[in-house]
Amino acid sequence: MTDTDLAQFHGVFFDEAAEHLAGMESLLLAIDVAAPEAEQLNAIFRAAHSIKGGAATFGFAEIAELTHEMETVFDRVRKGEMALSAALVDAFLAAGDLLKAMLAARRGDGASVDSSEVAALCARLRAFLDPGGARPQGAAEPPAPSRPVPAPRTVEIEFGPFDAKFSCADVDKLLADLRGFGELEETTAPSPAKRRGRAKPPAVRRFRIRTEVSATDLADALAFMADPERVKVAEVEPAPAVAEQTPPAEEPRAAAVEDAGFGLFVDPATVAPPAPEPRKEPAKVVELKAPAKPSAPAGGDASSIRVSVQKVDQLINLVGELVITQAMLAQTASRADPVLYEALFNGLAQLERNTRDLQEAAMSIRMMPISFAFSRFPRVVRDLAQKLGKEVELHTVGEGTELDKSVIEAIVDPLTHLVRNSLDHGIELPAERVAKGKVAKGTITLRAFHHGGNIVIEVSDDGAGLNRAKILAKARERGMNVSDDMADADVWQLIFEPGFSTASQVTDVSGRGVGMDVVRRNIKQLGGRIDIESAEGIGTRIRIRLPLTLAILDGMSVRLGREIFILPLTFITESLQPAPGAVRSLQGRGQVISVRGEYVPVIALSEVLGMAGERQRFEDGILVILEAEGGKTALFVDELVGQHQVVIKSLETNYRKVPGISGATIMGDGRVALILDVAYLVGRAHSRLEKAA
Repeated sequence: MTDTDLAQFHGVFFDEAAEHLAGMESLLLAIDVAAPEAEQLNAIFRAAHSIKGGAATFGFAEIAELTHEMETVFDRVRKGEMALSAALVDAFLAAGDLLKAMLAARRGDGASVDSSEVAALCARLRAFLDPGGARPQGAAEPPAPSRPVPAPRTVEIEFGPFDAKFSCADVDKLLADLRGFGELEETTAPSPAKRRGRAKPPAVRRFRIRTEVSATDLADALAFMADPERVKVAEVEPAPAVAEQTPPAEEPRAAAVEDAGFGLFVDPATVAPPAPEPRKEPAKVVELKAPAKPSAPAGGDASSIRVSVQKVDQLINLVGELVITQAMLAQTASRADPVLYEALFNGLAQLERNTRDLQEAAMSIRMMPISFAFSRFPRVVRDLAQKLGKEVELHTVGEGTELDKSVIEAIVDPLTHLVRNSLDHGIELPAERVAKGKVAKGTITLRAFHHGGNIVIEVSDDGAGLNRAKILAKARERGMNVSDDMADADVWQLIFEPGFSTASQVTDVSGRGVGMDVVRRNIKQLGGRIDIESAEGIGTRIRIRLPLTLAILDGMSVRLGREIFILPLTFITESLQPAPGAVRSLQGRGQVISVRGEYVPVIALSEVLGMAGERQRFEDGILVILEAEGGKTALFVDELVGQHQVVIKSLETNYRKVPGISGATIMGDGRVALILDVAYLVGRAHSRLEKAA
């Protein structure tokens, strides 16, 4: 197999190596240094061993070198020959970070890693093997320890059975790489059919290879190149390793044997008994299987397969088109007589049920547990807590809660900033906590759960909480329009303003006033909202509400004139038909309506979209109360049409960005309906109200 052929397996190796590193990191962060569990130690060792085997197969020498040192050190730990320590855990975490960078460089996603960094980390790991290596000045150099040299051994490999998925031709492609491990010879016995001249393919093919590679390592290498169910590896002639050192001087007893009796008569007392013939060991069979996944951050099914995201997206798009087609057929059939066309209506009803089931099944393919996002935060909390001199414990709840893969990828950065913000601003130093009557170790909790058609993610801490007076003072200093009568919820929203920071000094963690505004902007782009609850001296809880997927939207269709628009249900709190005179003008600059004692600005959709001539009296239409970014707005429309799920189409990709519009969908009658940007509508209504004031 050529290098080009072998490159097709690189993606599998990179994916599995990333899973091994993620699992190893989670184990290292959770392990009890004083009393580690044997299975945890074995899993960490297996992760390093599996990565080393794959790296050696593909010629990634620097990765194989580093993982070899990791494997050597942890082998001593798991055998009880060396104690686990916090320093060793730190070294392994650093090695994991370097391996990630090296894998990214090999994948083409990052800059190359300097070889000096690899050498330095290898030396750091080797130092754990000889902690007392320092010698007095002038002391003689100790003799170099003997280093085992792998001795040749014979390993038997059997391929088969063969079928359409795995053929003799596939074996032929593997032979070039197998010859790179040593002398290869095929030992398959010819079948009777071949002796009679018929070319019947063998059921299996067997090979023997004379190699210095152990059967275990050879099996690990083959796991990346062949189906583990079709390959068997057995060591049939093991050979002990020979020490690479100067042969010892001949024993006096051996010299006496040669001299005694001048070679004719030998004194039995001077002759060693003859060495027994070596006992032939049975062939050691090594099970060939895909590298084990050591405690992956999210439980995976052994029967799972890898599919590219592009294929999944294509499938979901096609299912979306099928849903639209089914709705169009139902819309067309609604004008027919159900008595005359009973069979047609029954078929369409069955089609609708099957289409919905297919849509849910297709969407579930993209659904992943949020543990894929939560699993990276134990490391973030550990490293930052050490840097800030704080004691912090991270709790995660609801790791199995599922949401769309694209949402998980987009939420990681906002969550990272919120966790870092809680650790820096929220959690106090141990001495401060003890002085307040708290335990020295603070707690940060990540929690996820479903609520209706959305997912709610909470980041909470038991720290100092937000300081209302300090936030208001900072807002006045920046010239913001605030008052002491503001509700707490409105005061907390001030920290999301661009450039807003209450940090006393700028550090590499916080203080520059960037981050929280980015968090709110990213959440808004996902169609979500963010709220804060805080009590000074008790703690803070930040709640993020997000849609489960970005491909399908639960919406309310509203009519304006002859056009239909979609409002996301997430932002709708209620709808009402105003009584005559309930909507009042405010200084001729806008309108408001009182809803249970709260004045809410009113905005007409026709004005936002410039649809002249569509405006009618408020009491003849409907006001939909929308809530976004801590504010409410009453949107005036002609009529509520109905509630349903819609497949989102990007308007910006297919046309251009339009203010007030976040996307589009195709209705059952084939018409395009625009999806309204609620955050834009709320912001526009409140800005007009502020100008009026």
